[in-house]
Amino acid sequence: MTNYSGPDPSRIRSMFASISTRYDRANTVLSGGVHHLWRRKAVRLSGAKEGDRILDCATGTGDLAIAFHKAAGPSGSVVGTDFVPEMLDVARAKARAKAPGITFEVADVTKLPFDDASFDVASISFGIRNVNDPKKGIAEMARVVRPGGRVIVLEFGQPRSRAFGAMYDFYRRRVLPRLGGMVTGEQDAYEYLERSAGRFPCGDDFVALMREAVRFTSIEVKPLTFGIAYLYRGVKA
Repeated sequence: MTNYSGPDPSRIRSMFASISTRYDRANTVLSGGVHHLWRRKAVRLSGAKEGDRILDCATGTGDLAIAFHKAAGPSGSVVGTDFVPEMLDVARAKARAKAPGITFEVADVTKLPFDDASFDVASISFGIRNVNDPKKGIAEMARVVRPGGRVIVLEFGQPRSRAFGAMYDFYRRRVLPRLGGMVTGEQDAYEYLERSAGRFPCGDDFVALMREAVRFTSIEVKPLTFGIAYLYRGVKA
């Protein structure tokens, strides 16, 4: 049994609301822009194609939803949801210029307001560790995709290499919170994000959590950038 209790939802909502307008800049500074590459890999692994119906949960400022919009094309549809309205305000402004066909809705991934089998793909990037009940979130994402549809999760992990892991731990613990605080003015938020990334299950442990949440016919896992992040694809039974 994989036990993980996530943070208080009201705290997460308040925290992300406070950094919403500076969130994109902080992501680019803290990751050196590599988070865009990780999202493109998520779209490729999903197998999203022209005409697909795609749901991006905890979409934040909409980067992954916008990337999926390019794959789904004009005959497809993309919905981005988040439970932080301030993040969606930023997402809508970005999408007006880059992907005007995306629909954004306020919704919690553990209580999605969609019918069963409504989508071909459901995704979440760097959000599942902020969910109070990650298993429930995964189960809801699986519920709203059709049989044979894909659940895609992109999340931080812990590098397996001892040498690289030591360097990354120093950056994650000592540099990231201070740098994030300098960019956004909210160092407490990045101290939380550092702690949550360090203790969240990754690799085989997260695959076990997915299997406990719902029955998948297959689950694929890919470490990214030496294990700083992990990409998971579950195919719905």
